[in-house]
Amino acid sequence: MAPFIAGLLLVTVFSSGLQAAGNTFVNDEAGAAPYEAYLFAYFTGNAPEEESIHFALSPDGLNFRALNNNKPIIASDTIANKQSVRDPHILRGPDGLFYMVVTDMKSANGWDSNNGMVLLRSADLINWNHAKVDIAALYPQFSKVTRVWAPQTIWDSNEGKFMIYWSMRAGNDPDVIHYAYANEDFTGLVSTPQVLFHHPENKSCIDGDIVFHDGRYQMFFKTEGSGNGIMKVVSDKVNGPYAFEERKYYQQTGNGVEGACVFRLINSDTWMLIYDVYTNGRYEFASSKDLSNFRIQNGVSMNFHARHGTVIPITGAEAKSLGAKWATPEDLLILSASSPAVKRLNMVFNHEKKTLFIPVAEGTNLKSFDPGIQAMPGVDVSPKGRKNFTKGPVTYTLSLNGTSVSYQVTAAVNNNPVVANLYADPDILWSEKTGKYYLYPTSDGYVGWYGRYFDCLSSSDLVNWTKETTIMDLTTDQVSWASTYAWAPCIVEKKIDNDYKYFYYFTARQRIGVAVASDPTGPFVDLGKPLIDFKPEGINRGQEIDPDVFIDPVSGKGYLYWGNGYMAAAELNDDMMSINKNTMKVITPDRTFREGAYVIYRNGIYYFMWSEDDTGSPNYKVRYGTSTSPLGPIQVPENNIVIAKDEANGILGTGHHSVVQRPGTDEWYIVYHRLNRPKALNYRTPGNYREVCIDRMVFNPDGSIKTTVPTLEGIKPLKPLKGKAAKKR
Repeated sequence: MAPFIAGLLLVTVFSSGLQAAGNTFVNDEAGAAPYEAYLFAYFTGNAPEEESIHFALSPDGLNFRALNNNKPIIASDTIANKQSVRDPHILRGPDGLFYMVVTDMKSANGWDSNNGMVLLRSADLINWNHAKVDIAALYPQFSKVTRVWAPQTIWDSNEGKFMIYWSMRAGNDPDVIHYAYANEDFTGLVSTPQVLFHHPENKSCIDGDIVFHDGRYQMFFKTEGSGNGIMKVVSDKVNGPYAFEERKYYQQTGNGVEGACVFRLINSDTWMLIYDVYTNGRYEFASSKDLSNFRIQNGVSMNFHARHGTVIPITGAEAKSLGAKWATPEDLLILSASSPAVKRLNMVFNHEKKTLFIPVAEGTNLKSFDPGIQAMPGVDVSPKGRKNFTKGPVTYTLSLNGTSVSYQVTAAVNNNPVVANLYADPDILWSEKTGKYYLYPTSDGYVGWYGRYFDCLSSSDLVNWTKETTIMDLTTDQVSWASTYAWAPCIVEKKIDNDYKYFYYFTARQRIGVAVASDPTGPFVDLGKPLIDFKPEGINRGQEIDPDVFIDPVSGKGYLYWGNGYMAAAELNDDMMSINKNTMKVITPDRTFREGAYVIYRNGIYYFMWSEDDTGSPNYKVRYGTSTSPLGPIQVPENNIVIAKDEANGILGTGHHSVVQRPGTDEWYIVYHRLNRPKALNYRTPGNYREVCIDRMVFNPDGSIKTTVPTLEGIKPLKPLKGKAAKKR
């Protein structure tokens, strides 16, 4: 057997406990074995050799490694009429056996070319019995069906049988989800297929997946046709009737999707919705606490290309057995650091040197620190417990089946990024009203910049941040004029008649809106229409995005800046929710201007800053110019870089920033995003994987801005402010 291969090593988070209701039958009896890993059953593509059942393992439900070198675990031509199968759905039954159903189909024959499914059963996940079910041959009323797609199984405790449900179509009729019950040995059906759900608008529905949650059965499915996506219907009974409770799509992408699968993380109240983004060859994960409000899940990886599949939790013994059958040691080497102090999105492997760097949060005692190094069940890890990481690397050894490999593990406090999530385009506010800092970023991690909501976070020291709330969600009726592409917000606090008001400007579908609130965390009320949905005179390029708001401390007037490819400026009217078009002008400083305008005032000088290059480029950077007026013209100094990459430390794409002055001082801090370190450049679209950082920004004695070198360490927590604080700008 080959030695461990570090190139297949993966950093992730390991958790254990007992799975609750989800995409598995649950045995809650005392003494039931706790689940420790996840099994993913999937197929890989449309070629005949790819239409087969594959397995992968994961310790956390997010990071998976293929078994059997990503080759089939069952030969399709031995089990299926069409000699190819798709869409495997796997389930643990109340009897402790495993049940799997697959589509009996070869796509090379065309999409309207199948009329059956395959039923499989196993006691050990390795040896499977199978039976073919030909719907057209069994039931004369369905003799003309040309689609029997994506079957799934669920236990109906009222009937004491497994209910199999799938979508079915004949001719040009819409796909309708049907169900029937399986016989006792799971080799055939004992009831005539009946309609489980027919879309009231006569749309095709495919790929149903039922989970039990909050006392009801909830079926996620895909609507075919125009505006297709993943929706949900609910029922008090597993066999229906099902009806809509809310009409919305749950996928977190604008690309075409299929194959929804919902499961709950082990020992957690977090649900995962995963689906096949078949239009661009990737799988996407979204998380939710209530199966209604989903957010993109970051930190997901696979060493294989998956198509429509399902995930169930398994025990440590089951994972070890699967590994013994189909894994090489490197397949199971999914190294984990489970301590909550670890910044898991930023751990760094050197695959050749077998090293691991673990960044940890402020306040971690590295003289006595247990990172929680763990691996897949069956892999032994030593040493265990607390170690001293202040005296150099700690050696960890992983062993499996008599083979072992050692890794040199180091740890250090890294306050950058400041938030353990993917965010971009950060705008920062110091609030006089509350005496706290607030962060307003773009929600990131969405391919194609498809984010649809804005979060608000708060801090008293610029280092320790807490998410307050989601202050704007384009998927609700909060904003009536746009539903996606939520980008680049900014905010200002203004005292009006002894009351504080907060004016929040944001981008949605390449237009700029504004909302107002009486508190930094909202609730915010949208204007009801875009504030900026036009180009300035003479401009025929770029986008209407990236607003920045500035209140001139000299005149007290408000100003708005925006633009991509050009920089526009205009005075805001007294209501702060409309502009004086007579003052609007284009003040693009030079050809380096791309986007992300930001303005501050210091010692009689207006500093105009902007981002150069593309947000996905490692060379994304911030430049500046100066003026004696908030409407320019802007003078650009020869050496005008505010912040740029530090390639030696893997800090890339430092741009789209904001600046905050510590009240009552001449201390300034730059808040910016960078490409996720170290993973972003491994993605095809690195600009979708960005994170927020904070470093000190310093002025030279002559008033010029000293170039900031971005750091991993970030800043130390600021001491609490006392007394009356100065305004943001």
